Amino acid sequence: MARDTVSHSCNINNVSGVVIQRRRSATRVCCCSVEPGRLLKTTGLLKSAQRTRSLAVIPMCQVEEDYHEPLQRADVPSVSKKCVKCKEGTAAVVIRAGDAFCRVCFKEYFIHKFRAVLGKNRVIFPGEKVLLAVSGGPSSCSMLSQVQEGLSQNAHKRLRFLPAIVFIDEGGAVGQAVEDRRRMAAELQAVFRATGLPFIMVPLEQVLDLPSSALTAAAPSPREPAAGAYKAAVDDFVRSDAGGCRSSLEPQQTALADVPASRTHLLQQLIGSAQTLTAREDLLSTLRQHLLVHTARTEGYSKVMLGDNCTRLAIKLLTSISLGRGAQLAQDTGFSDSRYGDVLLVRPMRDYSAKEIAYYNRLFSVPSVFIPSLETKTTDKSSIQRLTESFVTKLQADFPSTVSTIYRTSEKLQTACRSSSKADVCDRCLLCMCALDTAAENASAFKATLISEQLSQAKSAGARSVVNPSHNQVPMEQESTAAIGTCCSSGGEDCGRAARGEGCCSSANWFYERVLLVQPT
Repeated sequence: MARDTVSHSCNINNVSGVVIQRRRSATRVCCCSVEPGRLLKTTGLLKSAQRTRSLAVIPMCQVEEDYHEPLQRADVPSVSKKCVKCKEGTAAVVIRAGDAFCRVCFKEYFIHKFRAVLGKNRVIFPGEKVLLAVSGGPSSCSMLSQVQEGLSQNAHKRLRFLPAIVFIDEGGAVGQAVEDRRRMAAELQAVFRATGLPFIMVPLEQVLDLPSSALTAAAPSPREPAAGAYKAAVDDFVRSDAGGCRSSLEPQQTALADVPASRTHLLQQLIGSAQTLTAREDLLSTLRQHLLVHTARTEGYSKVMLGDNCTRLAIKLLTSISLGRGAQLAQDTGFSDSRYGDVLLVRPMRDYSAKEIAYYNRLFSVPSVFIPSLETKTTDKSSIQRLTESFVTKLQADFPSTVSTIYRTSEKLQTACRSSSKADVCDRCLLCMCALDTAAENASAFKATLISEQLSQAKSAGARSVVNPSHNQVPMEQESTAAIGTCCSSGGEDCGRAARGEGCCSSANWFYERVLLVQPT
């Protein structure tokens, strides 16, 4: 293979310059551009590269070299400047490779996706009261904008439910000052008043005053309506709307009430009782969920809309698996969550990525308010939630199909409730209200974990008894009453274990009966 010959004359510390030549193109390195202290290190790297046969290092002679060759610019892949939908407008947004939209088409695409999700699932009936959980972030504020757009008179296929807004103030849990909480509440009130919808602002401290019924087993979920029930409800709503007798919600606006400092201190003690940031974030999410459901029940709402987008749900799915909540994935990431029975949680933004929401809010000036959380200004390894978020977002930057692949996997998950013979209601956890997964079989991972825990406790108890022999101990039952050299479990034959001082093999029976809680085979 022919190589180009280039040379240069230089001398630093009596060391001649070198030239690096690749197989196809020549790459030149001169010792003049290298600091004297780094020259030996650079020469070692060049020799190492030469051994790999990827580069050719050639000692230089005093030959002239031209440094004025024009630089070659790498070709950057370009995108289409025309909208892929109308083929006429100039592209303003590129969602992914090949999906370039103009401003008008992107708005139609965004609105259609929101309406299609609600129309496909048909869980919200016309005239039903729906509570919109708005946290002030981009996703929930975009959801509020979509609902407001769907309620307008000139909207195609108008939304027919009666919405209201709820905001849970978590400033006390994250240690915000009272002045900062009031300022952020005032900014959100301005956003809520501009929509014309009724809103409720609830401090998280009210979770300490929830009744005991909020932590009991939820009522059984209502049965699914008949196939034609939704169409009949739509027809009735259209007739009543044509007659001008459609009911509407009164514009009640409940501002954020002042919270005593003692209640805030109790809430901070509760959050601080968790040892790690992972546990604190999980506890805060549980408290927020209970307060949302309780507010919906007391105000008479049967549906609650959450602003979880596709990116957030992908992160939540991997986080839940890491935390051992795999049995609840279908309810934590699905479109609808019926674990609370009388209140249904709905996620209409689950088909949107965080990138699409950011573009929409930017182009159409959707207001949002930044509110700090527990993981604000924390490192990537501060919690499992934060580490998973960093992993997914960085992987998404290099592989754009990462979030969609995880999201499509979550759509295939289902939760099966094991119905007992006496009742059709599953035993539920008092905190997350999901069906308990403790009724595991003997050959399951959960049973193996229990066995390992019991053996570890028995081993630690034995170690303490060796350290303190004067401690009163419960006498252990004899493994076997058979004579030495005789096995009591094999018909009197000698198993050889007793003669070696290892005990009779009937100890295996004791292990099955006392630890595994099953009868030996």
